[in-house]
Amino acid sequence: SFKTPRELDMNLVNAQQTRRMLDRMVGYRISPLLWAKVKRGLSAGRVQSVALRMICDREDEINAFIPEEYWNLEADLLLKGNKKPLVAKYYGNRDSKGGKAVIRNKEELDQILSQLEGCKYEVEEVKRGERVKKAPIPFTTSTLQQEASKVLNFSTQKTMRLAQQLYEGVEVKGKGTLGLITYLRTDSVRISDEADADARAYIAQNYGEEFVATQTVTQKGGAKIQDAHEAIRPSDIARTPAVVKESLSRDQFRLYQLIWKRFAASRMASAIYETTNVKIGAGKYRFGVAASKVSFEGFMSVYTSEDDEKDTNNVLLKGIDEDTKLTLDTFDEKQHFTQPPAHYTEASLVKTLEELGIGRPSTYSPTITTLLGRRYIVKEAKNLYVTELGEVVNQIMKESFPSIVDEHFTANMESLLD
Repeated sequence: SFKTPRELDMNLVNAQQTRRMLDRMVGYRISPLLWAKVKRGLSAGRVQSVALRMICDREDEINAFIPEEYWNLEADLLLKGNKKPLVAKYYGNRDSKGGKAVIRNKEELDQILSQLEGCKYEVEEVKRGERVKKAPIPFTTSTLQQEASKVLNFSTQKTMRLAQQLYEGVEVKGKGTLGLITYLRTDSVRISDEADADARAYIAQNYGEEFVATQTVTQKGGAKIQDAHEAIRPSDIARTPAVVKESLSRDQFRLYQLIWKRFAASRMASAIYETTNVKIGAGKYRFGVAASKVSFEGFMSVYTSEDDEKDTNNVLLKGIDEDTKLTLDTFDEKQHFTQPPAHYTEASLVKTLEELGIGRPSTYSPTITTLLGRRYIVKEAKNLYVTELGEVVNQIMKESFPSIVDEHFTANMESLLD
């Protein structure tokens, strides 16, 4: 860059200046109004006030929610030679083309049960197939914050503090100070060719050729990505978590391990599940059983998320076909009510801010920290709740500065600046 200086790009300079002026207009002009109207020490901000509004809106949705009743019906069916019964879920009428039918109340349920009395249970169809689960993409700032919150229960602030330490460098025995990960503020999933080649070689050597990805996942998402930095990855794949464990604190180690595993998995082959779907007829009704089992682990030998674990239910219906004889053992009926939308957690708030294009990777954590620090919101068991003070401030902002707390204004501003 020094040898071949280029012209300054004044568009970039002006975009940065505009962003700064906007931040100050909102922050410097509105905060004193809040001091006068509510109390000293409060603040408004271009991203912060939108985030507060989103949390308040979610709280309103939860308060306005009216739960609805529904029932689940399962039939435990016995197969010859099998000790464990087969659990089949009620699906609806045999001839209905639509999806799963909902049982709305006890009367409907009792009517179905009375019509099922004395019915024979017959296997109508057995479908076997396979399902492919693609490897995850490497971490960006926002996905790292979300995953560390879900898996390790770290706040976004803690995740960023630890990642900063891993990036700046850690004293590793016999090696001096080493930066263990690449830059932590990024919204790109690009990986350098060199790191990609190293990772593939490492996987082939330690897991086997069949575990190396044939195609890698590229960036999903719109044009909001500023591709200045790579994704967050270990600076050297050969430095496995076990190698550096002695040199790291417990939390540094847990975060490094998460980043290392996710990056390794992103260069690995998809996982493959064997699936079996069985349709069972009884009188005019239909029940269904779905089962799946991992047949090739692929990336899941390194990295599984909570969702992957929910995916396997191991009743693999080996010997079942259209001639299998089934007898009813018992019915299992449960009453449920629909649930209101969930409160925001730090992870889901970061995800939503990113999806709406509000703020940049470097602003998610300070935004949440500020909202907590000003006592606009409180955190209880991961959930974010709005305080009375937060409601008052949000009300003033919505009435007096509607365009500023409109999420489209901030998102649109970002894209205009880009």
